[in-house]
Parts: sequence; structure tokens; C-alpha cells
Amino acid sequence: MRLEGKVALITGAAAGVDGDLMGFGGASARLFAQEGAKVVLTDIKEEMGQKTAAQINELGGDVIFLPLDVTNEQGWIDVIAAAVSKYGKLDVLVNNAGTGARTTVEETTVETWDGQMDVHAKGTFLGTKYAIPEMRKVGGGSIINVSSIYGLIGSPTSTAYHAAKGAIRLFSKSAAVQYAKENIRVNSVHPGYAHTPLTDPGYSHEVGRAEWCLERIPIGRLGNAYDIAYGILYLASDESSFVTGAELVIDGGTTAQ
Repeated sequence: MRLEGKVALITGAAAGVDGDLMGFGGASARLFAQEGAKVVLTDIKEEMGQKTAAQINELGGDVIFLPLDVTNEQGWIDVIAAAVSKYGKLDVLVNNAGTGARTTVEETTVETWDGQMDVHAKGTFLGTKYAIPEMRKVGGGSIINVSSIYGLIGSPTSTAYHAAKGAIRLFSKSAAVQYAKENIRVNSVHPGYAHTPLTDPGYSHEVGRAEWCLERIPIGRLGNAYDIAYGILYLASDESSFVTGAELVIDGGTTAQ
């Protein structure tokens, strides 16, 4: 019961249906509930989110699903208010919602650029902004912002994605310094190449994509949602009470080279 007594909000958490390919948010929601947290799942995929919440509750969890577009400021205000109304407080926020865009600089449109910045950088900013006052009320909290190894290194494509994930990394450090004295910790998680609903189209349908990634992973396999979710769980728990402003890289050794 590593999160007993805590209330957590996770974005991009719909893909947690048992038997289906899971995302980082869905796997985290399942782990958080198993470890005693009350969890608010959010996503734009309402049907899947409701199904994930129902399955977790059937297993003895205490979770609710709320629809949320992380780029919408009023949506954030409303969801955090609903979470606090339901569970009385907010201890943990996981800014996980994300999308992909694999284009070079010249191929990247302004719309693609703005879309990546909105979902990743703006969404993380808004969640952090509106979670902090609630965490202050309970004497602290943990904010986990899901970036990527593409927030640390470059690649042949994914221009706007790199920029947006890099923004998450430095935003997390800035917020960590600003709120450390209030016991509000902010860290970033940097997954490597992992098989999730977001990456499945590339791995399953693009010739050579999975092989290209595997060649870059010393440990010899793609990651999965739980590989990342266990790291998120650690940062959400009191076990990481001296950890803030850090980058937790979970990539099978890719960026060690």
C-alpha cells in the first residue's frame, strides 16, 4: 500500500483495459489503485476511460473517470474541482497525456507544431498550475510530468515532439525549484522506445520501425507500459520524498550510449 491515503489525478489514462495494449497512464492508474490511492482517470477517450475505471473498481479500487482535454484551461479547473469534491484533496498529479508527430523540420506544419506544444507543454503547465494550490492545502504533493528520451536527445524526425517534450523537462525543473519549500515535488519521467497504443501503428505497420528501435536498446527489447508505470509509482510515493527536479530515464540503456 505504497500510496495509501493519497488522491491522484492521471491524464491520458484511458488505455488501461485489461487484455488490451496499455498506455503509461492506464497502467499507472491500475498500479496506483492497487497501492491504495484513490484515482481520478482523465482522457479525451471517454468510452475507453469508463471501461478502464469500471475494471479497476471491480478489482477493489476506488477510481472515477472524468473527460479532459488537457489543452483547455477551464477543463482543468473543473476536473481538479471535481476531484477534490469527490475525494477531499489532491496529493499526486501525473501529466501523461500526449500525442505523436514524426516529421522533419521542413515537413512540420505550424498546426503540427502548435498541436504538440499545446498537448505536451501547455497541458503540463496548466495541470501543474491548478494542482499546486490544492497540494499546498495538504502540505505538499508530487507532480510527475511524462516527457521522453526525445526530450533529451535528437532523432531523424519528430521535430515538434522533441521540442515539446524538452519543454516539459525544463518546466519541471523550474517548478521543482519554485515549490520545493512547500514540499511540492516536481519530476520528469523519460520513457524510451516502448510499445503502447501511441506507438503501435509504427511498430505494427511500418516496415523496419521496430527493428530500428531495437537496435538502439542495449537491453534488447522494447519497453512496455508497466516498465514506465513503476517509475511513476515510485515518484508518486513517499519513497521519493528527497527527489525533486530530477529526470527519471527508463529506456533500457538507449541514452547511455
